[in-house]
Formats: sequence, structure tokens, C-alpha cells
Amino acid sequence: MDRYLKAPITKDDAAGLLAGDYVYLTGTIYTARDAAHKRMQETLDRGQELPFEISGSMIYYMGPSPAREGRPIGSAGPTTASRMDRYTPQLLDMGLGGMIGKGKRSKEVVDAIVRNGSVYFAAVGGAGALLSKRILSSEVIAYDDLGTEAIRRLEIEDFPVIVVIDSKGNNLYETAIKEYREE
Repeated sequence: MDRYLKAPITKDDAAGLLAGDYVYLTGTIYTARDAAHKRMQETLDRGQELPFEISGSMIYYMGPSPAREGRPIGSAGPTTASRMDRYTPQLLDMGLGGMIGKGKRSKEVVDAIVRNGSVYFAAVGGAGALLSKRILSSEVIAYDDLGTEAIRRLEIEDFPVIVVIDSKGNNLYETAIKEYREE
């Protein structure tokens, strides 16, 4: 089923999604990859505030290529989400609404998704040039010294994603394999 949602996402929005749903996101999301997650963890360990309001926010695991002339961002494809798994449960417990990436997540992340009523979306890997066309603006808001791994605030419109792990823990990667084997 196709759904259109605003980001940041609410718990009610997340609760209404099912693994396998196609979703088009519009609104504000943030990018963060390995180095930014490490820096955010260090910030939290020092008892300081994160550089953006985490509650309900969506983190896109992406490091863009340089923007072409006249565009806000270059190719913007997802990176492998499992690289952020060691940091994700804490962010979910702090209110992170959802994540966008590609690939499987650890049991600890799935448990935290369920515990917090969050959601994990996948964006299509290899489609970064097409995905960048759904990004209206990009602004570095933290950790500029990290280059492509800096945290960016993105304004997106009808950004296409698929629900991989819903708030109940249903996992499209597992159910799709099971359905395929049954055929």
C-alpha cells in the first residue's frame, strides 16, 4: 500500500505502517553516518545536547556526493545501516522516530524499534541520483569537519522508501525470504 507521510514522523504514523508498505516522505530529515554517530555518542557521553531535536526525527544513513551546479545535493543513495547498529538503540530510546538505510539490522535494533514504536525504512541502493531529485535543500548543521559524513538537514518531497521493519517488529527481509521459499 502506498502511504504519504510528513517527517518528522509521529508514533501514530509509525504504528499505522506495515512491513512492505511503500511510503513517500515529505518534510525534514537528517543525514548521519558512522563518524557522525560516533561524534553524537561522544556528545551524549559528555552530557551535552545533540545538534538536532531527536524526538520524532528521521535519520537517513547517507553521505552525498558533491552537488552539481544548480542542485542542492549530489547523488544521495543509502549506506549500509548495520554500521550504525551499536549507536541506534540509545537514539531510539531517546525518541528517534525512524531511520532510512539499506540492509539488515541487529536484534538489539529491532528490539529497540518495537520498544519505542519506531520504524526502519529502506531506500533503493544504487538509485542515489534519482533519490537526490526528491531533495529540495541540504544544509550542514553539525560536524562540518567530517565532510560528507557531516550531519545535514534535508528538506525532502515525496522521497520514496519501503517499510522494512515496522513498529511491531515485522521484518520484510525475513518475510520476503519465507514467501519466496514457499513458492
